[in-house]
Amino acid sequence: MGSIQYGAEQAVKNCVRLKPDEKVVIITDHGAGHIAGEIERWTEEVSPGNTKKYVMENYGERPDDGSSPLKFPEEIGEQMLSSDVSFYCASGKKGELQSFRIPMVGYVEKNERLRHAHMPGINDELMCTGMSVDYAAVQDMCSKVADIVKKARLITVTTPAGTDFTVNLNPGYRWKVSNGLIGSTDWSNLPDGEVFTCADSIPSGVIVVDGILGDYFSEKYGLLEKNPVTLVVEDSRVREVRCSNEQLVAELNEYMRQDENADRIGEFAIGTNIGLDRLVGNLLQDEKFPGVHVALGHGYPEKTGSDWNSKAHMDAVLKKTTIIVEGQTIMETGTFTI
Repeated sequence: MGSIQYGAEQAVKNCVRLKPDEKVVIITDHGAGHIAGEIERWTEEVSPGNTKKYVMENYGERPDDGSSPLKFPEEIGEQMLSSDVSFYCASGKKGELQSFRIPMVGYVEKNERLRHAHMPGINDELMCTGMSVDYAAVQDMCSKVADIVKKARLITVTTPAGTDFTVNLNPGYRWKVSNGLIGSTDWSNLPDGEVFTCADSIPSGVIVVDGILGDYFSEKYGLLEKNPVTLVVEDSRVREVRCSNEQLVAELNEYMRQDENADRIGEFAIGTNIGLDRLVGNLLQDEKFPGVHVALGHGYPEKTGSDWNSKAHMDAVLKKTTIIVEGQTIMETGTFTI
């Protein structure tokens, strides 16, 4: 266990690598305000007088039911266009992925020098665990995994819970290495540690989500080990959802109807943060846990080069995965073998 203070120092000094006289934007909310305060303390130490902090609740209500999700303010976007570093550390609310976070990332992509640390759902535990790990070790594992997968065409994933699928990979799509080092015109989630691309196709298979789901499902339903969700995949799309929680099934089916690709398998990722020893019930960190997660919808075309899009992006984290890359086993029941 580290500390909130050390996690904030790592974010500022080791991840975005703030330099003197650089301008910083911090976007936060009431729940994560104390974490944003620690980040601000370090940004002010490195670059005094150059931090602007914005609190989301000052711009309107944020209903839990997503009936009127908060829109991203142009005022903040304009400040991001003239800054060098930005942090988003706040809870995730239903509907805000489309109304707030995606437009915010749009401003990141418009500013060719901006380095953006994305921390939706950040809390004290994550600062003391995932943000306090040895990122040199994470970077080393990312490099090992990337070297193996970057030329692969097939990866097979199985788990004791019943997951069994093979993902076909497109050589024209890029693999993105997220190792805690955030560069210009780039953004990455913190805590970090994953290597990902967009799936070309999954002809058929079963994905048993016994870890955690993404988007607003993370905070609402937490860890799913005792109540796993089974996704039956055909032609790269989820054709059936099974779970003993009927409300969760209904919400997932509704989620997958929001656009033509919301039920399509997009992101395929391998978590590489070997400093983590357990899932904690927070998607932001749990998707970095050593193993596999996939996502329905948006496959990050801006990062991977995939040729389709979606308003949806819902991660699904699997436990105790076995990963076979072109016949080479790189993970056995949740433990890297490389």
